[in-house]
Amino acid sequence: MNRYGIIMAGGSGTRFWPLSRKKLPKQFLNLTGKDSMLNETIDRLFPVIPKDQIFVVTNEAYGDVTCQTAAGRLSADHILSEPAARNTAACIGYAAMEIIKKYGDGVMGIFASDHYIRDEAGFRAVLEQAMTEAEETDRLITIGIRPTFPSTGYGYIRRKGTAALQNDSLSAASPALPVYMVEEFVEKPDAETAKRYLASGNYLWNSGMFVWKASVILRQFEQLLPDIYACLTEIGESMGTERERETIARVYPGIHKISIDYGIMERAENVVVLEGDFGWNDVGSLDALGALYAPDENGNRAHGEQISLDATGCISYGRDKLITLIGVENLIVVEGEDTILVCDKDRAQDVKQVVEQLETCGKMQYL
Repeated sequence: MNRYGIIMAGGSGTRFWPLSRKKLPKQFLNLTGKDSMLNETIDRLFPVIPKDQIFVVTNEAYGDVTCQTAAGRLSADHILSEPAARNTAACIGYAAMEIIKKYGDGVMGIFASDHYIRDEAGFRAVLEQAMTEAEETDRLITIGIRPTFPSTGYGYIRRKGTAALQNDSLSAASPALPVYMVEEFVEKPDAETAKRYLASGNYLWNSGMFVWKASVILRQFEQLLPDIYACLTEIGESMGTERERETIARVYPGIHKISIDYGIMERAENVVVLEGDFGWNDVGSLDALGALYAPDENGNRAHGEQISLDATGCISYGRDKLITLIGVENLIVVEGEDTILVCDKDRAQDVKQVVEQLETCGKMQYL
């Protein structure tokens, strides 16, 4: 059975301002010094998923920059453009219909374009097992992350205490991770609840990575999200015809917004989770930059030139200018293209409010 990678790359990354801008969101930035986050995502899937079977779903406003960024890695017909942002259920359903109609059934892996993974070999080992599981069964598989601290910024997956029965091919694998049935998906908790989750050992971070057959997920749409399935079916019937782009432009914006988590994963049966421990970070806000750079002796993490005197626990991201820190702690300092941001690390989530204020004030040049 063919294996396909679906990379979701349509987000605007508002919590990553001022590095992430409307014309060039986070997924197209080179934050690690190696390559863009999108290209790093493409590269880490190979060889578990062949590069000629990887697709990117993005907003049509980012179609050109996606083509430019991924040139030499993806063909233009593997970049699927959404005429409107309709959340992850529509995005994933669109990709599943594309595969079924144009290539036949296959196993799909779903990935965000802007996550960081330190241990790529460890990630590929987990992905290989998840792909094999999906090939041999009709399960919906999610990859959970073993929590390393009581995070209040991630959703959680509660797994059953005993592993689900594995098929023979997986049991023979060495080493094979246990596959757990999922009891529930849990929203971002408060600090005390997160501590309880960590102590119990039965909760994993929800990474938003999924694996399943295209046919299986479309059946779930038909059962659980029939209105979206009707739209996907109309789009699917036009695929490969001269009506395809017109149909997508007309039908897609009418799909209601809902995440794959709310719409299907929290309601479906036969959902299982594999536990990953490969240095994952969703790079959701600026404090996550700390995961990308090594700390100095005072816990400061820097990109670009920096001098620090009696500064501790700070994150600084410089472009062209030297950043100096004196007698401060727990700060984030970011030099943008035409902006400077300074905030407490504990307020990193509030960057989105700055973006909202800029929009309200009409200062679109900074967005």
